[in-house]
Amino acid sequence: MQPMDEVYRQYAQTVYRYLLSLTRDAGLAEELTQETFYQAIRSSERYDGSCAVPTWLCAIAKNALRTYRRAHPALEEIGEQELSTDSAENDALEAEERLELFKRLHGLREPYREVLYLRVFGNLSFREIGEVQGKTENWARVTFYRGKELLRKEVDEHE
Repeated sequence: MQPMDEVYRQYAQTVYRYLLSLTRDAGLAEELTQETFYQAIRSSERYDGSCAVPTWLCAIAKNALRTYRRAHPALEEIGEQELSTDSAENDALEAEERLELFKRLHGLREPYREVLYLRVFGNLSFREIGEVQGKTENWARVTFYRGKELLRKEVDEHE
C-alpha cells in the first residue's frame, strides 16, 4: 500500500462525502473522517489488498460511525433533521412533505438506500459509489436507478 499521507490526500474527500451522506452533518462527518484515518493508520499492517483502498477506508468509516452512534444513542436517527438552511422561507406543508420523503428513503432496503444517500447527499460519482461498495460503476448506476424507481413508486402509492 502507498504511504498513508498519499492515501489521505487521495481519499479523504471520498471518505468525508461518504460519511456526510450517512450523517448529513458536516461537523460530524469531518470528525469521523479524522477518526477513520486514525484507525486506518493503526490497522494499516492488516490491510491485505483484497479490496480497493477506498472500500477499506469506507468500511472503517462505517464502523467509526457505528461506534459513535453507540456512544451517542440519542443521535441514532441522525439525518431526519431538515437540510435546508433557509427553512424560515419554507412553509409547513413543504417541511412535512420533505420529512415524509426522508422517511420513505430511510425505509428503502439496502443497497438502494445507501446508494441513494451516497449519490444525492454525498455527491459521489457512480464510479466512487462502485468503489465504496466494492462493485462496478454500472452496478452503482443500475442500483441508483432501481432505488429511485422504488422510491417514486412508494411516493406515488401514498399520494
